[in-house]
Amino acid sequence: MLDTAAPRTPGLAVRCTRALLSPWSRLSLLVLLLAAAGTCVLLFEPQRLLADGWPPELTGTAAVCVFALAYGVCTVALVPRPLLNLAAGALFGSQAGLAAAVAGTVLGAGVSFGLGRVLGQDALRPLLRGRWLKAADGQLSRHGFRSMLAVRLFPGVPFAAANYCAAVSRMGLLPFLLATALGSVPNTAAYVIAGARADTPTSPAFLMAMGFITVTGLAGAAVAWRKRHRLGGR
Repeated sequence: MLDTAAPRTPGLAVRCTRALLSPWSRLSLLVLLLAAAGTCVLLFEPQRLLADGWPPELTGTAAVCVFALAYGVCTVALVPRPLLNLAAGALFGSQAGLAAAVAGTVLGAGVSFGLGRVLGQDALRPLLRGRWLKAADGQLSRHGFRSMLAVRLFPGVPFAAANYCAAVSRMGLLPFLLATALGSVPNTAAYVIAGARADTPTSPAFLMAMGFITVTGLAGAAVAWRKRHRLGGR
């Protein structure tokens, strides 16, 4: 005898699980997390705590590691990296401050990439229809390492925006982290040195660091304008 019973509809628990794990639900969670992080930054200003409220008894390698961890968390929470880099230089000097800042940069970038890949990619990739969005996605997907290296070397694209653009593209995690680590060193070093020598603003090291920051900033703006002009002419 044939079974003519109607197929069972999924239960309430199954439907709720599917809804919670859907691409748009995950994207909404990512937006809420970023909004909450931004609000916390505005209210508590954690970058000040790193510089002014640092425990004096925490020194040496342990201090550098703790700072790097805090730095990474702060970048995920959208704290501007230049402020954190200045704090690293002021607290630890040029060499240790640079090590802490670069480690924190890579950590924060990796966490942001993971959040964007898990929570945002499935929902956002179907929306990549605009000329600029398609161009950025294609560049990162095909030439991920060198594209991200250029983005980090010339600070024209905000750090968080670059992280999430890379996460939505098909770029791999390892090339992303490697390009971030290498490309972030020059500009990070300039800010760290500026923070370390802030008490002597007429010293050659401070003036050279500020000059490098200015030149790379102008270069980044010029590259961004050229890319925009080239895309607009197509």
